[in-house]
Amino acid sequence: MNGSIRAAVAAALLVACVSAAHAQAQATKPWKHGIISPKADAGFLLMAAKRGLAEREGLKLELLEVKDDQIALKALLAGELDSYEGGAQGAIAAGVRGADVKIMGCHWIVIPHGIMVRPGIASVDDLKGKSVAVSSPGSFPDMLARAALAKFKIAPSAVRLAAVGGDRDRYTSLVGGVVDAAVVSNEYLPLPSSQSLKMLLEGRDALPNFVRICMFSTGKILAARRADAIRYLTAQSKALRYALAHRDETIKLTIEATDAKADDPRPAFVFDDAVKANAVAPDLPLPMDKLAWMQQQLLELGQIPKAGDLAKMTNPEIRAEAMQRAGR
Repeated sequence: MNGSIRAAVAAALLVACVSAAHAQAQATKPWKHGIISPKADAGFLLMAAKRGLAEREGLKLELLEVKDDQIALKALLAGELDSYEGGAQGAIAAGVRGADVKIMGCHWIVIPHGIMVRPGIASVDDLKGKSVAVSSPGSFPDMLARAALAKFKIAPSAVRLAAVGGDRDRYTSLVGGVVDAAVVSNEYLPLPSSQSLKMLLEGRDALPNFVRICMFSTGKILAARRADAIRYLTAQSKALRYALAHRDETIKLTIEATDAKADDPRPAFVFDDAVKANAVAPDLPLPMDKLAWMQQQLLELGQIPKAGDLAKMTNPEIRAEAMQRAGR
């Protein structure tokens, strides 16, 4: 073998080694996914990460807990996350304003939340002048409260909307008498502390087009890590399908993740309610009609200056490849 041939072979081997090393680095690079602090639905939302389904797809999935989806959105746009899950309203509002955010799919398509109230409040009209615990402006609880009030032709200014953090914080404030009403998940209904309270308004009845949880990334990340994004959605789809078919294991995972007591009624309540309401969608749909309705609500509530092009805020191609891989 002459010198020029040896040099060419050496160069080819070097390129192959570099490519292999790059591929290995890509394969082991974690996919950082933001998730709101686990509650009684944790068995569904953590199944892909906690039961090895992501690893089976060749993805190292790293979960980072955040207080709410507004914080997750900021972390995504700052490059601190590869994806996050939460309400679509924040992502739509950001997309309208030109942010690089993409909706990849939605997996909890029916909201379990509603407006829970203290004794003495018998109708939505009775909320006038009362304090209602929501979360940060533009968050899912905040928008739900505003949209529900609008449905009953009550101006947000007629009530006192108080930003009180997460579900647990809002429920605690309600039980303690700090607020008169709160937007919370129906998971609190079976608790003894809720005996004197009632769910005045079920979100799923008042706002049937409201989508609870979607998954988001950015165009930049999806272009750079397309294969990993497909792996992530594939793992989520398989994990949700598995969770729905394995009630006891899903409830057990919820208890583990939340440090709930064995006799806590909420994990089983949430599982059975989700199944009954067909709330969890393993095929990760992109319900454009519902997303359009949510955008219209944002517009009518003054949360966005104009409607945006939702087609540019979604990425159906990655979802389609993931569903093919997941056998959907």
